Amino acid sequence: MGLLQDKLSKFRTPQMYMERGVYPYFREIDSAQDTEVIMDGKKVLMFGSNSYMGLTHDQRIIDAAIAATRKYGTGCAGSRLLNGTLDIHVELEKELAEFVGKDEALCFSTGFTVNEGVIPQLAGRGDYIICDDRDHASIVDGRRLSFATQLKYKHNDMEALEKELQKCEPDAIKLIVVDSVFSMEGDLANLPEIVRLKKKYNATVYVDEAHGLGVFGRNGRGVCDHFGVTEDIDLIMGTFSKSLASIGGFVAGDKDVINWLRHNARSYIFQASNTPAATAAAMEALHIFKTEPERQENLWKITNYALKRFRETGFEIGETESPIIPLYVRDTDKTFEVTKLAFDEGVFINPVIPPACAPQDTLVRFALMATHTKEQVDFAIEKLTKCFKQLDILK
Repeated sequence: MGLLQDKLSKFRTPQMYMERGVYPYFREIDSAQDTEVIMDGKKVLMFGSNSYMGLTHDQRIIDAAIAATRKYGTGCAGSRLLNGTLDIHVELEKELAEFVGKDEALCFSTGFTVNEGVIPQLAGRGDYIICDDRDHASIVDGRRLSFATQLKYKHNDMEALEKELQKCEPDAIKLIVVDSVFSMEGDLANLPEIVRLKKKYNATVYVDEAHGLGVFGRNGRGVCDHFGVTEDIDLIMGTFSKSLASIGGFVAGDKDVINWLRHNARSYIFQASNTPAATAAAMEALHIFKTEPERQENLWKITNYALKRFRETGFEIGETESPIIPLYVRDTDKTFEVTKLAFDEGVFINPVIPPACAPQDTLVRFALMATHTKEQVDFAIEKLTKCFKQLDILK
């Protein structure tokens, strides 16, 4: 353990910020995830959640989870391959496939393990995996598990993507993996141009819709639907832990590809299947997507309002096109400090520092839900303006 302890002793960053009282992570919440939460015994406005549809405390979803637990128990005690497949797993897979416009879908226990299990099975030795350099960590880990040649292109730079495609052997699999919505900066992948390059170079496209489902497209079908390119996207991945108000994930595509993954994706066949409660909760949320389009409309009304207010106030918010609004700080110390100041003022936001971004691009992430009000946004912007000015981030 000597060398390990020596390595750990050099890992000082968290301890340094803890000693200064500005360490922002692992803070306890004593209430349901909603636009307002209880932390340290006080009410705080929540602008750090991925619950874009505001469904995590919806009584219908809670009731569905309770009913499933009463019927099936608390867990499956096995993998989907063996004793862990329930009829509601299969039902949800059918509904998800139809929802995103694909033949079939496969549900996993987390969104992270979808990418971790699927990507290595799509490209192997002699093939290529090509990623945007700001793809999510789950995509990074998934591609690292493959023996394929790993290529990256500069964020959303289609000329750079084409140069990487030109390096590939024409007859090899060329798997382009990209987030539909980039989770820190809030901008969208240029899917129409990616599809054009896919056709030109005979590539395969895998899109992670984790932050797109519920937010974009018809009834929340995602960014692929938003751009009208669903038919040209080979595989669509999604997670339950954001708009679908649960935990889990899925991948959808051609039935032959899904059948291959069903028998080869290691994080599917060797992982315990998703709980009955989580499965039923995700299915009920999906039903709400389909029947309550006003939720998505509310989300975009409050998003557009907040974007306008932040720009008018002078915040640097980059190229965001989504309910994820990055407020650039460009200094790691100040990013932690402004997060603490905002919390003290009653506003919960998330700091983003390396390795989640480049050192010069540190930011705090302000995320909206369909259930936020203009009054809550106004309050948050007033307090954030005060905090940013106190640290000379905003003039």
